Amino acid sequence: MRSAVAPMFRAFRHPNYRRWAVADFVSVTGAWMQNLALNWFVLVKTGSPGLLGLSLLFQLLPGVLLGSVAGSVADKWPTKRVLLITQSLHGLLALVLVGLAWVDGPLAAVYALALLGGVVTVFDGPALGRFGSQLVPREDLSNALGLGSILSSGGRILGMGLAGAMVAVTGIPLLFAINAVSFGAVLVAIAKVRPEGMFHLATSTAERTGVKAGIRYVLGHRPLVLMFLLGFVLSCLGRNYQVTMAAMSSGPLAAGPEGYGVLSVIFSVGTVLGGFLAAACKNLTLRLVLWTALGTSVLQFFSGATPTLWSFAALLVPIAIGAVVLDTATSTRIQLDTDEDMRGRVLAAKGIVTAASGAIGGPLLGWLSEFAGPGPALEIAGAVTVVATAVAWLLFARSPQRRAMPA
Repeated sequence: MRSAVAPMFRAFRHPNYRRWAVADFVSVTGAWMQNLALNWFVLVKTGSPGLLGLSLLFQLLPGVLLGSVAGSVADKWPTKRVLLITQSLHGLLALVLVGLAWVDGPLAAVYALALLGGVVTVFDGPALGRFGSQLVPREDLSNALGLGSILSSGGRILGMGLAGAMVAVTGIPLLFAINAVSFGAVLVAIAKVRPEGMFHLATSTAERTGVKAGIRYVLGHRPLVLMFLLGFVLSCLGRNYQVTMAAMSSGPLAAGPEGYGVLSVIFSVGTVLGGFLAAACKNLTLRLVLWTALGTSVLQFFSGATPTLWSFAALLVPIAIGAVVLDTATSTRIQLDTDEDMRGRVLAAKGIVTAASGAIGGPLLGWLSEFAGPGPALEIAGAVTVVATAVAWLLFARSPQRRAMPA
């Protein structure tokens, strides 16, 4: 039994990763408590889902505009120093939210804090990715990313569950305060990371530093560009299930808010299972990315025609599993198939793609659900992602940069 279990958790053999994993779980839990509290605060204050969506846009916009600069900073500055700054700023912004919620401050201040939080997050993301890949050796990176997916999904379930139970009893300010305290755990973990236990990455030479060098590198790496284009389409039309689950629950499934809650829990459970599957895979290859993208797209197409809540939920589980495997495999390939000194800028480019796809995909799927119906919206989106995956597969096969493809 030991031999079967140990490989799935092999990243935990490294003390620095163990320290970081515990702190990351605490921080993710606090972050999801704040997300729920912030969304509820804006919704109660305005009564408008549209104004709530605007706050989400403010959080995503800096990722599109500043991602390339953030990647350059992550590759140039020591990641530990960058993270100490960004995580401290996250905690400080959470404390400001405590005061804002306590005095029922103006909506403009909420939007300003959402924008500032988005700016901090865009610099935080590439540094976190580069820092995380230094906590384990190259051969354990895919396992560390898979375990990270499990921790993120678990923290999301726990954070939203605690927030849902506490918000009516304790009020919103306490949830913001808990998130502020959670960043203390991250700062302690970063401070306790032992330099001798880190696996240092190569740094850029003078001619390979800066934003322009990163853009030239990404655009000159055809498999990487194809991966980002495929990821953009999949994220736009195949990953915004918060929109389509709500539309299906209130529409053809006639399940109401209770059904939406059930589907959200089931989807979260699927993401945990997907994290275990990704962690168990020894090699997360490009071929696995393409097969998973194709499988989840086909399942999404058929989910649009399901007549009941439980038949929809039955398809939702493998879709959630596939989504996490796809994310983990994509992140692994992006990091392992590119030069170490470009790691931060490549991860920043991925962050730009993710932010742009979220900003476009959510409203697009909402519009399709409103005018074509939730079921047809899922079918249209599924058909488009199937075609996109097939085209990407053909272009990958014809790419001259064969070293980025699986054996």
